[in-house]
Amino acid sequence: MRKLLALTASALVLMILSIAVLDHPAWPQAARTIRVVITVPPGGSIDILFRLLADQIASTRGQTVIIESRPGAGGVIAAEAVARAAPDGNTLLSNNNGIIISSILRKVNYDPLTSFEPICYLVSTPQVVVVNSASPYRTLGDLLDAARAKPGELSLASVGPNTTQHLGIERLKRLAGANLTYVSYPGGAATANALLGSHITAAVLNWSEVGEHVISGKARALATMALQRIEAQPDLPTVSESGFPDFETDVWFGLVAPAKTPKETVSQLIDWFREALLSPAVKTKLVAQALFPDPKCGADFAAHLRRQSDSFTQLIRELNIKTE
Repeated sequence: MRKLLALTASALVLMILSIAVLDHPAWPQAARTIRVVITVPPGGSIDILFRLLADQIASTRGQTVIIESRPGAGGVIAAEAVARAAPDGNTLLSNNNGIIISSILRKVNYDPLTSFEPICYLVSTPQVVVVNSASPYRTLGDLLDAARAKPGELSLASVGPNTTQHLGIERLKRLAGANLTYVSYPGGAATANALLGSHITAAVLNWSEVGEHVISGKARALATMALQRIEAQPDLPTVSESGFPDFETDVWFGLVAPAKTPKETVSQLIDWFREALLSPAVKTKLVAQALFPDPKCGADFAAHLRRQSDSFTQLIRELNIKTE
């Protein structure tokens, strides 16, 4: 009887241990450090987005998320670094339109569709054409008329080169027949500072990067490149409404991991970042910055990336932008 009881007890212990092992996630939720590499200097929209998400994940999941800025070369430096990183879920990349554009325009050591595992498309943000408060230009038409009258003398800047904003500027210049000199900066904050300091004539910036300056009167918005008007600025016309029908330049930010990151790890990351993005506190702060949450994760994000690659390839060909 004692032997039977001992065997029964041993079997029960083994069964409990087996259940515990089966219930234990493949990627344990023990506190760890996740590094999100962003493609621009601190202070811009991408930095704002991921710091909000990092704080939320830290408070709700007990995970440490640090933001590492590796700007330069249109996002190539950051993308190549993450593509080489160990596929363990600890190093992630802030993906965006520019990562795809750069891979079309130059020789890079990553493929935007195969070098990464898609986690989530996170937010989109409208672009605005802005001048500083001292500028004589009060409409987009004023700026373009002046550029036609003084070819090459006026400048239009953005984060770049090889970004969505840069392509939007080149398309607008072509449609308007306006010779504006393009000037690139490494990030939105640097572009905004150059605008406020009168170092450039005008700029294309995320509303999240320049909205407070417009509201305070330090800058003047001429038009938005979004297809719809910005809710916070209902009187601001779109470029499409300003004489260029169907013109649209949309910027989005997402998150990817190195290729071959385990599926269960990607799934866990999707849960964490989607949950953080849609939490009421984070969502409210993002919308206030004109960063509009719209999570598309996993396969849906992969499909979006393929569509973007096809679209940008066609646009670059139509604009005759030279590739390296």
